[in-house]
Amino acid sequence: MRRPSKLFAVLARLLAQQTKEFPARRRGLSPGLGWHVGWPKNLILGRLTLRRQVPQFSTIRAAVKLTTQTLLVQEVHAAGTPLVLAVTGGGSGAVAALLTVPGASRTVLESLVPYAPAALAAFLGGPPEQYCSERTARLMAMAAYRRARFLAPAAGVVGVGATASLASDRPKRGPHRVYVAWQSARTTATSHLNLEKGARSRTEEEQIVAAMVLNAVAASTGAHGRLELSLRPGEEVREAIVHGAPDEQALLAGTTSLVARGSASLDRLPRAVFSGAFHPLHVGHRRMADVAARILGCPVAFEISIENVDKPPLDFLEMQTRVRQFDPADAVWLSVAPTFVKKAALFPGSTFVVGADTVERIGQERYYGGPQTMEAAFVEIAARGCRFLVFGRTAGDSFQTLDDIHLPRSLAALCQGVPAADFREDISSTAIRRSSAALGDES
Repeated sequence: MRRPSKLFAVLARLLAQQTKEFPARRRGLSPGLGWHVGWPKNLILGRLTLRRQVPQFSTIRAAVKLTTQTLLVQEVHAAGTPLVLAVTGGGSGAVAALLTVPGASRTVLESLVPYAPAALAAFLGGPPEQYCSERTARLMAMAAYRRARFLAPAAGVVGVGATASLASDRPKRGPHRVYVAWQSARTTATSHLNLEKGARSRTEEEQIVAAMVLNAVAASTGAHGRLELSLRPGEEVREAIVHGAPDEQALLAGTTSLVARGSASLDRLPRAVFSGAFHPLHVGHRRMADVAARILGCPVAFEISIENVDKPPLDFLEMQTRVRQFDPADAVWLSVAPTFVKKAALFPGSTFVVGADTVERIGQERYYGGPQTMEAAFVEIAARGCRFLVFGRTAGDSFQTLDDIHLPRSLAALCQGVPAADFREDISSTAIRRSSAALGDES
């Protein structure tokens, strides 16, 4: 009989250790970094977890341990990582837990509970498309991270965000659920749990949300302790963690302004740039790029700014998700240029491919703070040799082209319109997202 190989023996020891540290899925441990509980067909070898449909994974992490709330918070405070925490819809118990254990001044920079819709919109720079979703939790975490960087610019900070929909004094159509996310300079992480509806009181659901938030805080600060969650059969915490590539980290930190993906190259800047969110990329975008390439006589590159004038930046999961929509042969750029003045500085001599709605916003004085600032922006764009190729967009029941829009004269001089006969697509990314949400794609 052949003796097992050394590799097999090592794997056996690791699996045995895993079994000892995580004795039963039914206990509902929310294990944190690198572990994805309850996901079908996971391959778990020691502390290495592979999970389907996640852009990038945590690899080797220190083992986590079940602990008490007080001990977990003490470990978090001992780590001394400054953080900002924002929760809505539930989870306020996590704030109290962090502040009632001595040492909070080393950790908690600020805690916020933007509970009313208007308060959450103010915190995020605009109302979210869904108030309880993974995307909203990540937006909250990024907004908290930016706030933490402002409050402690010299420190390695984190932001934690959580949104929940729990038992209330009125019936709820969707599932009771919680989304938690945390953001650092290198990492974006999320966790999600659907709770069995009607199985718990509001207080009991709040306790679970608070424990999930504290586990996320522990993971974000490098603490090894975790709180056990009292889950019912069929309830599973699903987690994902994405590490930004070095150039993506530099982009978020503001130490670089342009990142090339696909066939894009920093040694060869494009002559035609299609700027957009591409959330999601759809057939209308593809047709615009094809028509623009034919009109301009050159390939069209795609550009996504991770910065927004009002909203938090894109996190690493969002950056990678949006880039993956494109083909490897596409030239795709990530930038920190939320305005066309900044885009013109990055892509001098380029023609920007835009929709009629976008060019109309470019010509609105309220985005500049005054007419003189607006005119100065148009002069700078022109001085850099940049122009706009304007495609029609559906507006209500009509299709609006450049000829239907009133623009400042200095901006209109930089624009070339595309006739409706050459391009018309009655489709938008916003409509696609709303349709997906209605079908429950983002529960």
